[in-house]
Amino acid sequence: MRKPTNTIHLPTNLASPSSSSSSSSSSSSSSSPLRTIQTFNFTPFPSKPTKLSFRVSSSHSADSPPPSSSSSSQTLNLISILRAVADWADAVKENRMQQKKSLYNHETWVQHRSSWRHIRHLLSSLSSRVILSLIPPVIAFTSVATIIASYNSAVISHWLPEFFPLLRASSLPYQLTAPALALLLVFRTEASYSRFEEGRKAWTKIIAATNDFARQVIAGVEGSGDALLKKALLQYIMAFPVALKESKLSCFHEDIGVCEQLMGIPIPLSYTRLTLRFLVLWHLTLPIILGDDCNWIVVPATFISAASLFCIEDVGVLIEEPFPMLALDELQNHCFDALLSRF
Repeated sequence: MRKPTNTIHLPTNLASPSSSSSSSSSSSSSSSPLRTIQTFNFTPFPSKPTKLSFRVSSSHSADSPPPSSSSSSQTLNLISILRAVADWADAVKENRMQQKKSLYNHETWVQHRSSWRHIRHLLSSLSSRVILSLIPPVIAFTSVATIIASYNSAVISHWLPEFFPLLRASSLPYQLTAPALALLLVFRTEASYSRFEEGRKAWTKIIAATNDFARQVIAGVEGSGDALLKKALLQYIMAFPVALKESKLSCFHEDIGVCEQLMGIPIPLSYTRLTLRFLVLWHLTLPIILGDDCNWIVVPATFISAASLFCIEDVGVLIEEPFPMLALDELQNHCFDALLSRF
């Protein structure tokens, strides 16, 4: 674009000294009051407005997520931590259940009824698989109680605006529902113990039937003098699946059927889920019920309540599957030793 040239005329007395000195003679004879001075070149404005671009800089990089995503990632990290703790507790519990159980003898019974059993069991609490399985729920409910107690303290101390309500409620609903929760826990544990007792009786019958059948084999083959046949039959009994093929071994079929039912059919899941949901809702609202009277004591109260009631519920879950609780390996070894002694 060509820049236009504009000529500006100023009064004679404002002219520059250089121009007046060079033309002093002509200025005296000039009759015009204005005089031409040097030419100035001006840059014109653009025909269209120029777009201005602004770049906002912040502490977040271009690849960093917005604050909402960062808060969600923190929530996911908290959930992953709780899941890791629960997985660790479950792994420890399953490893303890894999350990072989031993039958009691006179020495173990004396230790079982010892007067020092209270202190011994208290000192061994951290190694108990039941206590370890309680770590996730007890930590969760104690944390909820701590948050509610902190909130109520902040409201009472006027650290929060007045429109924040104080979390409190009447204890009458808890007094009415406490017997229902107690009955649920008692019936749940009783049903689990019934399954444990039924599994123990079934295995006792199987061991007794195995020994009885071995005696019948020995009595029937002993007169013939065929030691190889007797040894082969006793090995079949020890193998146990071959003995089940005999139709006259009805006791084996019945007891094995009982064991299969105990393994395949749990306590009705609706009953188990109802008990657990009742416990969870009970302890989620317990800090609100006790907060008005106990203040910060609600935290240890919730901890003790959760540890006690969830411990009872967890014992029922453990003995619901009876066979890991029984000393099956040692019972089987006793049966093998008794049969091997007859060879």
